[in-house]
Amino acid sequence: MPSVVGLLEQHELAARRRVDGLREEADRVQAELAAAEEEWQEWAIARRRVGTVLAPDNGNIAVQEAVHGSQDADTRSAPGQAAKPKSQVPVWREGLAWSVLSVDYQRILTAIADRHRLHQGPLTCQELAVIFGLDAVPAKVEALRSKAKRLVSRGWLAERQPGRFTLAQGVAGQDGAS
Repeated sequence: MPSVVGLLEQHELAARRRVDGLREEADRVQAELAAAEEEWQEWAIARRRVGTVLAPDNGNIAVQEAVHGSQDADTRSAPGQAAKPKSQVPVWREGLAWSVLSVDYQRILTAIADRHRLHQGPLTCQELAVIFGLDAVPAKVEALRSKAKRLVSRGWLAERQPGRFTLAQGVAGQDGAS
């Protein structure tokens, strides 16, 4: 007759083998996911670059608008007039249109401006991820946090509490019509 301790050890060993097998499977899935995300990002970059090349004036519309000092509030969302992704984030100044920013930065400003307009307080990057329909996984949240911090350093946003973003004073004073 087998001992109780022996039976427990057998069950423990079986459970450990199952955990090890599941960990190996999880590692394989994680590696496959990372490769798929990398491929997806490469395709997204390729699409953006083709869009930049095919845009009138090689995508310099936003730069021209910033130079000419356009103050039209509607230009921040006009199709074809937004800066291309990976563009520089200029330091905010009075009258600078949102269209000088890439679409990703404009989306962040719009979400935070909506929240400001509704008097709902600052937004976290996790909340932004959910608003944008992204999974609130660390990689996505950190990408948003990086963009939000860049907007803070350039004067577009304020971070009065760690990790909670609002429109900066001058930007907020214009009700999102920068």
